Amino acid sequence: MGNRLSKIVTRTGDDGSTGLADGSRVPKESARIEACGTVDELNSSIGVLLAQSGLPEAMSPQLLEIQHDLFDLGCESSCCRAAAPRPRTATWRARSAAVPNVVAGRCRGPNR
Repeated sequence: MGNRLSKIVTRTGDDGSTGLADGSRVPKESARIEACGTVDELNSSIGVLLAQSGLPEAMSPQLLEIQHDLFDLGCESSCCRAAAPRPRTATWRARSAAVPNVVAGRCRGPNR
């Protein structure tokens, strides 16, 4: 059996800040970190849903598209040093408009 790591401590966040992917630091309680966590949780929930058996076949591709968009959003949110991230608003609006259809089982996205 391999070694078990029971504690990982870097001490870089002891001052109440956390590091972003670009190396900059922001307060742990910032709205940006909250948003990153929320996007990550949603993406994880979609992954759990995709792993379930019995999911309508036509639903998986749309959920995968949404999941890829969420990965992009998470990356943009954690990488941009100088300015706030600029989401691809038109794409995300169209996809979010399709969500009720996906949930209802109609599986018709914005370009279908």
